[in-house]
Amino acid sequence: MSSLTLDAEALYREVLRAMPQMLATSGQKPRLVGVASGGVWLAERLRADLGLAEEAGTLSSAMHRDDFSQRGLSASGQTVLPFDVNGADLIVLDDVLYTGRTIRAVLNELFDYGRPASVRLVVLVDRGGRELPIQADFAAARVALPASQSLALARGDDGHFSFQVQGATP
Repeated sequence: MSSLTLDAEALYREVLRAMPQMLATSGQKPRLVGVASGGVWLAERLRADLGLAEEAGTLSSAMHRDDFSQRGLSASGQTVLPFDVNGADLIVLDDVLYTGRTIRAVLNELFDYGRPASVRLVVLVDRGGRELPIQADFAAARVALPASQSLALARGDDGHFSFQVQGATP
């Protein structure tokens, strides 16, 4: 694989199409929570496109990362949950699922705030390479990338999404 091109807008539309079903299959109205920062962008845009009145939450992985001693507090944002987590049905959104370590960290952060009734994970891209037994309930795409490459969601001034592939190409 010499060059990977992912259409982030097309993948976003796949997530947008799947959301009404995910929102309807809950015993109560699920709340959107984005993982800082790409997941927050997804949650904010989904909230607007779906016409949801409830504010989306933000989860930061910074305080629970297993590499905190090397990274310290990142500038990715702080956790903000403008609703009671206890008993809530949550849909956690992230841009890319890779090792599962970020999701483990945000779940630990989430449970510092309470005990939700359920948590479902929605991602734009699942790139495999899991180190922990974590999987998405919905992934708009599954791709394989070498460990030397990273995939990051970018948001333009117009709010549209794109992906940036960084690192060495084999």
